[in-house]
Amino acid sequence: MKNLWLSLVFYLTISAAFAQQQIKGKVVDQSSNTPLIGAAIWAEGTGRGAVTDSDGNFILSKLPDGKVTIRVSYLGYASFTEEITLPYSETLVFKLESKDFLSEEFIVSATRASETTPTTFKTIDKAELAKRNLGQDIPILLNFTPSVVSHSDAGAGVGYTGIRIRGSDQTRINATINGIPLNDAESHGVFWVNMPDFASSVENVQIQRGVGTSTNGAATFGASLNFQTDTRRDDAYAEIDNGFGSFNTWRHTVKAGTGLLNNRFAVDARLSQITSDGFVDRAFSDLRSWFVSGGYYGEKSVIKLIAFSGKEQTYQSWWGLPEDKLENDRTWNYYTYDNETDNYQQDHYQLIYTGQVGSNWKTNFALHYTYGRGYYEQFREDDDFASYNLPNVEIGEEIISSTDFIRRRWLDNDFYGFIGSANYISDNGKLDFILGGGANRYDGGHFGEIIWARIAGNTNIRDRYYDNNAIKDDRNIYAKATYEIKPGLNIFGDLQVRGIDYSFQGINDDLRIVDGQESYTFFNPKFGFSYEKGERTYYTSFAVANREPTRSDFTDNPITEVPRPERLNNIEAGVRSRSGNFTYNANFYYMGYQDQLILTGQINDVGAYIRENVASSYRAGIELDGAYQLSKQWTLGGNIAFSQNKIAEFTEYIDDYSVEEFQQETFTYTDTDIAFSPNVVGSAIIEFQPTKNLSVNWFSKYVGRQFLDNTSNVDRSLDAFFTNDLRISYSTQPRYFKGLEINLLINNIFNELYEPNGYTFSYFVPGGNGRELITENFYYPQAGTNFLLGLKLKF
Repeated sequence: MKNLWLSLVFYLTISAAFAQQQIKGKVVDQSSNTPLIGAAIWAEGTGRGAVTDSDGNFILSKLPDGKVTIRVSYLGYASFTEEITLPYSETLVFKLESKDFLSEEFIVSATRASETTPTTFKTIDKAELAKRNLGQDIPILLNFTPSVVSHSDAGAGVGYTGIRIRGSDQTRINATINGIPLNDAESHGVFWVNMPDFASSVENVQIQRGVGTSTNGAATFGASLNFQTDTRRDDAYAEIDNGFGSFNTWRHTVKAGTGLLNNRFAVDARLSQITSDGFVDRAFSDLRSWFVSGGYYGEKSVIKLIAFSGKEQTYQSWWGLPEDKLENDRTWNYYTYDNETDNYQQDHYQLIYTGQVGSNWKTNFALHYTYGRGYYEQFREDDDFASYNLPNVEIGEEIISSTDFIRRRWLDNDFYGFIGSANYISDNGKLDFILGGGANRYDGGHFGEIIWARIAGNTNIRDRYYDNNAIKDDRNIYAKATYEIKPGLNIFGDLQVRGIDYSFQGINDDLRIVDGQESYTFFNPKFGFSYEKGERTYYTSFAVANREPTRSDFTDNPITEVPRPERLNNIEAGVRSRSGNFTYNANFYYMGYQDQLILTGQINDVGAYIRENVASSYRAGIELDGAYQLSKQWTLGGNIAFSQNKIAEFTEYIDDYSVEEFQQETFTYTDTDIAFSPNVVGSAIIEFQPTKNLSVNWFSKYVGRQFLDNTSNVDRSLDAFFTNDLRISYSTQPRYFKGLEINLLINNIFNELYEPNGYTFSYFVPGGNGRELITENFYYPQAGTNFLLGLKLKF
């Protein structure tokens, strides 16, 4: 044993001696000799690597004696390799040659804000998304950005999730991927559950709050989310990203790319699976996705073919938690049927061209197609045959009018079209002009099937008890320009015309005939000024957006009483500053609505609740966000928003069951709060980096009281909450790997009991004084203290 220990010590001593060589060097541009910051240096076969600092310098240490191949790479430059023999005492200088490729950033530039655009925005890059991405959905990853409130049906951030920005939900938030519309054409929503692990294939995302700049698809009635998918990598790579967490949450991601082949072609691919039991009982998720991108990269053009798909099965937790179970049974789930699941798959295909024409023009054009199909299955206890347009069943002398059913409600839709833009920049750089637009068609089928009945009667499996179809054409054209009036002072204009034709016909799920057609033409002007002075940019703008009603507004209302379109007038004014270690943004906004659509409690002729226009409402607030680097180890950041969100006047309808013949009673309210619009939303982030490889982050989130309806009734509200999360990240470059990253995220570290989402309804019943008002509140509780642990290997 003694000899064994002596041998081991001798071996380790010799190994250490062979691993103490180092080389120093610098990476510069070949033509200008300017240092290249962030260039990657790799000693092949040793597991050792480095990144150049602000002066282009690097140090590679703990290298073995002998020959070693050093490889240097930097985006936009040709990779360089050199073999040296260690020990090596001289300072290396690597001169990289620039490769003239057209930037892929132009693919999204037509629908994005730049530093001179007079609107309020924040861009989150790939590195920041990667730190947060441990398998949770996009809304959870964006939770700490300004004015954002996110929520999860299953309570743990996997499965059905949602996001609100400035109090506006996803149906009022425009989303695009590479400029291509993502929102559902009929509901205007985005179902992130259909895109599991999409963040792993995102290069960056820009959040524009308010109307923002003209974009494709649904109106930006509160904000917009503009995603750009992965851009080219020059070197071949492979990554394995696995994770595990509370509630039996697992994530498996494999990602690889060829790098640049023949100096012209590149292919990237990803395959992902995420599973979770969920915080709520039985609220499991089984999510699978893939992403493939192939591109041709020329000196003056880029052609990319992108395909990605997501398939989900989630157990339903849509019902929420009754108020009386909040204290003792927060994981309760109304549903018990073992296949009460949602099942959906969505495939996306994009063919994108971008090219440079002469020295002043760039063009972008894309064709796209999305195919979605799926259903949710429900067990229905003691439903009437009449609800399925079926006759009663006669058995002998007994007439049976109801039984138990299992049904599936289907969506089967196609969405396709094109978008394009042309960008002109004058020789002197003073004029930046974009002409763009697109045309898209949605063709969607809605139908319901009976797959089982306890007493079948005159039914067959997969009988359709309703079936309808909708076609929606959406066209827009816009022209936007930024002109530098004098040094630092820019004027911005943006004019968009959007046309919509929407037709639908067939039998709705409530067995009513829904045949109708509506057409709209909207004019959405925007203009403003920006002024750059030193490291600050001041801006102010006025923008208009118009939004058509959603599908349910058409199908639930009598066609002769379809609600009016909504209109938004948006004022933004603020300042952006970057000064050394301190960056900040401060802005004021006013969003004045005409004919905003809200739920009032009014019902249609078959008892479904409908939305109505309210003449006047507004959102107004101040948003502050910034970051300050105290030292090399400590960085403080955060954001806070203070707002007022009011409806001038509206009438509430409450069901009255205290009388013999059902009726609704009305109540009029003035100057009330808009539902789900907290007056205060804030986040704080503290980062401590004791070493180059280790980072510790503390996240805090505060959300003020949210009302469940528009009556400002505290008894129908969500309590304010304050949560804290801890993230520990460690990265290294071990031998045989390009990199190893470990991320531990502990959510809700103080076990805060909170609910960021819910719903309410009230009704009168007979009582001691004639009648009694009953209010039922339902909540979506989020998990207490829980964790996610991720391990990523880079090859």
